[in-house]
Amino acid sequence: MDLATLATLGFAVLLFLLYIRTPVGIAMLIVGTLGIWMIRPPAALPTLAREIFSEASNYPLTIIPLFVLMGNLAGVAGLSRDLYTGAHNWLGHFRGGLASAAVVGCAGFSALSGSSLASAMTMGRVSLPEMKRFGYHDGLATGAIAAGGTLGILIPPSAGFVAYAILTEESIGRLFMAGVIPGLMLTLFFIIAIWIVVKLDPSKAPAMSSEVTSAEKWNSLGRASVMIGIIVLTVGGIYSGVFSAVEAAGIGAALTLVVTMLRGKLSWENTRTVFDSTLRATGSVYLILFGAFVFKTFIGFTSVTFVLSSWVEAQGFTGTQVMIAFLIMFIILGMFLDGFAMLVLSIPVVQPILEPLGVDLILFGVLAVIALEMGLISPPVGVNVFIVKSIARDVPMATIFRGIWPFWFAMLAAIIVILLVPDVALLLPNTMFN
Repeated sequence: MDLATLATLGFAVLLFLLYIRTPVGIAMLIVGTLGIWMIRPPAALPTLAREIFSEASNYPLTIIPLFVLMGNLAGVAGLSRDLYTGAHNWLGHFRGGLASAAVVGCAGFSALSGSSLASAMTMGRVSLPEMKRFGYHDGLATGAIAAGGTLGILIPPSAGFVAYAILTEESIGRLFMAGVIPGLMLTLFFIIAIWIVVKLDPSKAPAMSSEVTSAEKWNSLGRASVMIGIIVLTVGGIYSGVFSAVEAAGIGAALTLVVTMLRGKLSWENTRTVFDSTLRATGSVYLILFGAFVFKTFIGFTSVTFVLSSWVEAQGFTGTQVMIAFLIMFIILGMFLDGFAMLVLSIPVVQPILEPLGVDLILFGVLAVIALEMGLISPPVGVNVFIVKSIARDVPMATIFRGIWPFWFAMLAAIIVILLVPDVALLLPNTMFN
């Protein structure tokens, strides 16, 4: 069997394993190890052992459990509710303000958790009952939460960016900085999308009957400033070079732990829940990364990426054209696969094709993450939509999917803006450390 056929067979087996719901990491470990064994039998088990040990002892990967811990502690301490309450009090009196507050809350919580699913789940539990109480349309309410949750893999700290950085050997700090302005821009685009929906049909977001007093506004902002301060300190420290991304994760987790203790929320039961959740989430991410590196080695042995890269160059395609083609592929595949898994599955194939074309991998990383965000809310298997459905059990799936389209087009607009003006993503990374 020639190597190209073996690579094709490997991808087919991998997709079959994913179709029968084999965990992504295990599927990639199986295909990668068997593929290497078929090419170089003596290298299969040593490669498996080497890659697992190498990644398990990889210092930059300690950022994942630290930021997961920070997000879990923030939820226990009530920081996520504080942020939503602050946004609610300042924006709630506008039509569509509660949906906008949910998006802002998701953006803020994303800066602590780095997880799309955690952001959607946490903010959905906090904000959805409030929007229902004020008569918001189910599609707008659930769509705002599902879309807002996707910001978790764009706004730093992002587990997706960490995996992308490890796989492409790019700087984690630079990728984090590259996600800041696009994340804020996309948050603004979501709010504009809500405003347009409400402008076209005011009945979807009735005005609030009571005005919040100035004292309540400033008090809620004061409580939310604790979470904002931790975010600014960690992101600002990375940008200024005061500490690395891993050190920022440690400082952020320590500060969140102190806040949780000062608020009296760190009971024995909460402590056990937080650490159990952190270990489970970290284990899942690490397993996927182990599989990704073994699978990447298998793909390297087949030389299929070299063949594809040579073919692309021979056709005369530009870097931008190839990048757009891959983004479309990500959007489609993201409809069926978890975004994080899709990222680690595709990067070993995509990177060797883009690099010879002179594509900036920091820029592509940001665009790829937004494309995967679109997949997270796209039918038929938008993962974030199912997360929101688990909270809003009385809302039909069709209603939720109809509600996400304004936000889907907002993401498409963000991709177009970044393609036209790359400095939206590259300004902060290129000016790091002065």
